[in-house]
Amino acid sequence: MGELSKLPNIGKTVEGQLALVGIVTEAELRSAGAKQAWLKIQEIDESACIHRLMALEGALRGVKKAELPEDVKADLKEFYTWHKK
Repeated sequence: MGELSKLPNIGKTVEGQLALVGIVTEAELRSAGAKQAWLKIQEIDESACIHRLMALEGALRGVKKAELPEDVKADLKEFYTWHKK
């Protein structure tokens, strides 16, 4: 496993999906942001769910997805609703 799997919420599967869409470093993930990274993953995996989106956001904030503030969760849920396939 690489650099991204050291972040909270990022396991081997998500790290692999991020690599497939061209995101292999924490800096690249930060540059893309959770929402854009999730949209790229969704292009290769239509089953990408809200939990994956929240996991990416949590990884960027250094927290488990359950620890995200409620307003952030609400924003991510709205984004997910608009973009799910």
